[in-house]
Amino acid sequence: MTTEPADAPMTRPIRTVDYHTAGEPFRIIAEPGVPIDGATVAERRMFAIDDPAVDGLRRLLCFEPRGHADMYGGFITPPDDEGAHLGVLFWHKDGFSTACGHGTIALGAWAVETGLVEVDPSGVTDVVIDVPSGRVTARVSTGDDGRVASVDFVNVPSRLVSEGLRVPTSRGELVVDVAYGGANYAMLDVAQVGLAIEPSDVAGLIALGREVKWLLDDSDAAQHPTDPRLSGIYGTILFERLGRDADGRLHQRNATVFADGELDRSPCGSGTAARVAALTAQGELAFGETLVHDSIVGSRFHAKAVARVKVDGVDAVVPEVTGMAYRTGESTFTIDPRDPLVPGFVLR
Repeated sequence: MTTEPADAPMTRPIRTVDYHTAGEPFRIIAEPGVPIDGATVAERRMFAIDDPAVDGLRRLLCFEPRGHADMYGGFITPPDDEGAHLGVLFWHKDGFSTACGHGTIALGAWAVETGLVEVDPSGVTDVVIDVPSGRVTARVSTGDDGRVASVDFVNVPSRLVSEGLRVPTSRGELVVDVAYGGANYAMLDVAQVGLAIEPSDVAGLIALGREVKWLLDDSDAAQHPTDPRLSGIYGTILFERLGRDADGRLHQRNATVFADGELDRSPCGSGTAARVAALTAQGELAFGETLVHDSIVGSRFHAKAVARVKVDGVDAVVPEVTGMAYRTGESTFTIDPRDPLVPGFVLR
């Protein structure tokens, strides 16, 4: 891996591979080319947050004109130890996140399709990935033709953190739950405010999601019990209950507003894991039962709890979220030294 001093101008080409998972972009940088210090991925994330070179590379690849306000991606790093195939630092327009399910699904497909991880003859290949919230698995299923058919994202233990919080908002007092799926999510039924999970309501959904996130971000419900690096509200899941589908499966639709106003085009991988944890704990979803989880653009994940565990004496479940990622292209980005718009800009 080539590197350059942290204070050097980024004049080298930057190569990326782009995927989408259920409509949500994921830009993979296999060779970030800047030093990212730390013994673990969690430590590297804290380094990246404060390092001008690493954060500058994030902004360059995420901000316009090379990206956009809803861009998402990841820098590949070494894993924490030999038990994983790779590590990753997830990023978005506002910084570096602790978890990303749609990105994990994309990384599983990428690792198998590029040959980074050899395909298991059984047709199911585990790609083990260290992320800032822990170790996760992208379980990649391939068909008889060897092509990726689907990916299961097996997450870190997830749990319901708090329920029935009454939050005073600009739309009145709302009932909100908080659950952890590698990051903390506030969750509320949009029936409380008369919004629908439809593109026509995007502006209202983003505004409400932002507001609830910041109202709860420093609350007791947002504090991780053992690792303050995982504290805070990462996003707000605004959901609609759709009853049961023709096969009797619980069916919901959501819009997840994460970071500061980014709207997930997918049903949100780590957010879906948080929903599974909450719905299982609340008795709405039976253990092992499938949740059919749709996004605002009509894409879909299937999810369920596959194990019960205790973490620091607290009941939790291990969620499995099934989706698919598709390569959308490869890019080589360059920087013209005359360009005044480096690293770029965002309009939201």
